[in-house]
Amino acid sequence: MNMSRFSAAALFAACSAALTVACGAVTPAVPSHTAQAPQRGIAAGRTGAKPNTPIAHVVILIMENRSFNDLFMDYPGAYTVSSGPTHTGKIVQLQPIPLEIGGDINHKRSSWVKAYDHGGMDGFDLEGWGKKMPADAPYAYVPQSEIGPYWSLAKQYTLADAMFEPVGGPSYPAHQYLIAGQSDYAIENPDDFSIWGCDSNPGTTVNVLNAQGQEVPGPFPCFDYQTLGDLMDEAHVSWRYYAMSRSQTWEAYDAIKHIRYSNDWTKNIVKPNTQFAVDIANGQLADVSWVVPAEKESDHSGTGSKMGPSFVASVVNAVGESQYWSSTAIFVVWDDWGGWYDPVSPQQLDRMGLGFRVPLLVVSPYAKAGYVSHVPHEFGSVLKYVESDFGLASLGTSDARADDLADCFDYSQLPLAFKPISAEYSVPELRQVSTTDDTPADY
Repeated sequence: MNMSRFSAAALFAACSAALTVACGAVTPAVPSHTAQAPQRGIAAGRTGAKPNTPIAHVVILIMENRSFNDLFMDYPGAYTVSSGPTHTGKIVQLQPIPLEIGGDINHKRSSWVKAYDHGGMDGFDLEGWGKKMPADAPYAYVPQSEIGPYWSLAKQYTLADAMFEPVGGPSYPAHQYLIAGQSDYAIENPDDFSIWGCDSNPGTTVNVLNAQGQEVPGPFPCFDYQTLGDLMDEAHVSWRYYAMSRSQTWEAYDAIKHIRYSNDWTKNIVKPNTQFAVDIANGQLADVSWVVPAEKESDHSGTGSKMGPSFVASVVNAVGESQYWSSTAIFVVWDDWGGWYDPVSPQQLDRMGLGFRVPLLVVSPYAKAGYVSHVPHEFGSVLKYVESDFGLASLGTSDARADDLADCFDYSQLPLAFKPISAEYSVPELRQVSTTDDTPADY
């Protein structure tokens, strides 16, 4: 066990429990697939707003389903534990479970409620998991030998051990918070797993949390709230969202009606995600990029794959070995806890969350070297960083209450030279894997 003194109270000393997300309810209709696409957006590589720091490019790399304790147990200077309690009071020693495990742990809203247990953090044994998983499966950690690129990045740059997913729920709402700072109270994945957004099959719905915090049936998953992409369009800041398919489960902008049915959809939503490296090579890196992996590159348990760390290394190396290294910040974040144990009880800032701790890596020539950030962060912090850096307006959602990750950077330091990140698999192997669009049974 890491013996650092670290309490939830100290962790949230800088946060105000009274802050809530200011987002009104929207009841979107099923969109018309014949609507003419409005003209929006600007060409990638063109910058309208001059950045306020040396960072002119931001890359947001969204991985899947890992708690902080699961990936970084015993990382020096970070708060982690080697055991955890069950709902009966039994203390379970955490066991090593590899990334390529064949089973998965339930991580729906109901599973989160059980694990959280009103702040007790002792109900992870009630989540439920697949038959391929061992006993006490949530009480686990990934062996360091499998995630060498993550530890290497943490040692060279910045690791945050107080980053929290924005909601007590699974992937769909979490991805919405990384583009909009809200999900219009959608708390679950859509009930049709094939497509998550305006392209969902008719009759698809997504559950929401009502004002009493109860999970109830909700609307068709096609919303119309403002996103960071809208703010960037208005300020002539270029952006792109790289995914394996424009309508895959982890393609957040498919759920935004005015993006899905505008030319932003064909100009800024890019498939496959390997085009990211091509754009860098061609000198066409957008000011802000989201990069979403395919299933087998995502770290999601149940995939039978351990290629996530190599995928992250390939993205970081593509930037680091390019002309863009000196002006880029890369944020690597995991969208939800995936059912894995974490000891820190998240403060509840509104009816949606916060959810459990997830890792955040900040990779940049201006990131503090070997620094562990204990400052409370959430997904709105990433949005606020972009807003602050490019002088954008605030979305007025979770970005308004969040910090801007300022403690993770030192713009006065001598820029860090890039050192390529070693990985088990090569980029060509990853590109071969990336041709699939299939996703696990539970997100």
